[in-house]
Amino acid sequence: MLITMSEAKAQLSALVEKVMAGQEVVIGKAGKPVAKLVRYEQSEEPRRPGALKGKIKIADDFDELPLDIADAFGMMEK
Repeated sequence: MLITMSEAKAQLSALVEKVMAGQEVVIGKAGKPVAKLVRYEQSEEPRRPGALKGKIKIADDFDELPLDIADAFGMMEK
């Protein structure tokens, strides 16, 4: 279902009801689709802090700014 931006503004409550019923609503501007309203699905699985522990590595030189980047930002004395 493609509707215009002004129709979406005027009918937001009705569109949310349609989305809650499982329908997708596409909003267009100048005849082209720009946004889609879909039902929000919350994950039933609780978050597990630390799930990526040991899977992410940060390089030892992470905090060192490369000289070419420092120069590009004007941080090098000339």
